[in-house]
Amino acid sequence: MENTLSVVLSRQGVLARQMEMIATNLANTNTAGFKAEAIIFSEFLEPTAPRDDPLSMVHDVSFLRDMSEGNMTGTDNPLDLAISGEGFFAIDTPQGERFTRHGAFQLDNTGQIVTLAGAPLRGEGGAPIVVPPEASTITITRDGTVSADAAEIGRIEVVAFDQPQALSKDGNGLYDPKNQPSRAADNPTILQGMIEGSNVKGVAEMTRMIDVVRNYQSAGRMAETEHKRILEAIDVIIGN
Repeated sequence: MENTLSVVLSRQGVLARQMEMIATNLANTNTAGFKAEAIIFSEFLEPTAPRDDPLSMVHDVSFLRDMSEGNMTGTDNPLDLAISGEGFFAIDTPQGERFTRHGAFQLDNTGQIVTLAGAPLRGEGGAPIVVPPEASTITITRDGTVSADAAEIGRIEVVAFDQPQALSKDGNGLYDPKNQPSRAADNPTILQGMIEGSNVKGVAEMTRMIDVVRNYQSAGRMAETEHKRILEAIDVIIGN
C-alpha cells in the first residue's frame, strides 16, 4: 500500500513542476521575444523488495523550448528591431556575452545602441555601434547595416546556435550560451521598427493548465483513498 503512495507522490511532484512552467509561459504572454517551454517526462523503474515488481515512477528529465517566431508588431520606433528566421542579437553584459530575441533598443548618453537595461548591442567584429550625436535619422537595413543620416556606421551581429535548446535563461530576455559556440546566422533578416512578440499560445496553455489541475486532483483522491485503506488495515490489526 505504501508503494501506491510513492507512485502518487511522484506523479504529483511532476505535475507541480509542469504547473510552474505553464504559469511562467502565461506570465510572459506579452513579453517580447519570449519562447514557450514544456516539460519532457520519462518513466523510470524504482527497485522494491527482491520478490516484488519494480515501481513505475515518472520524473521530468528535461524541457523543450519552442523556437518558432512570435507575431511581429510594428512600432515605428527606429531602434525597435526583430529578427525574422533563426538568430539572436549579441549583447555585451558585465557577466559576459549574452543573446536575445528581445529587440527593443535605445541610445545611451554616449550614442551606443543598448538594451533597455543599458547593455550594448554588438556589431560585427564585437564592437558596439555608436550613433553620432548630430545624426537625425537612423536606418537599419534587412541585412543589419546601420546608417546615420545615410552614412554607414556599422552592422549588427546576428548569431545562431546548433543547439538553441541548450541556452540558459539569464533574465531580462537574455540567454547564457553556457560555453556553447555561436556561429553567424545564415542570411538573417532584421526588421526595423518591429518587435517580435511572445510565441506563447494563451488558449493552449490554459487548456494544459486545466488538464494538469484535473490530473493533480485525481492523484490526490487516489492518495486519500490509499490513506484510508492504510488506516482501516491498522484498525483491523489493532482490533485483532
